[in-house]
Amino acid sequence: MNWDQVEGNWKQLKGRIKQTWGKLTDDDLDFIDGKRIELIGKIQERHGITKEKAEEQLNEFARGLNK
Repeated sequence: MNWDQVEGNWKQLKGRIKQTWGKLTDDDLDFIDGKRIELIGKIQERHGITKEKAEEQLNEFARGLNK
């Protein structure tokens, strides 16, 4: 799934995103509102990982949505 599709289905995907990155809050997800860069930053901040690792995890997540 490309990011435009993720952004378009944001409300439906919020639950899966929260399951994957459990430290993200509902407020975080409302703030992010489908923006990829914002999501990477919040994943990095909440989970204490590098930007590169957050991007890698997000890319893996998006690839998994195609299955």
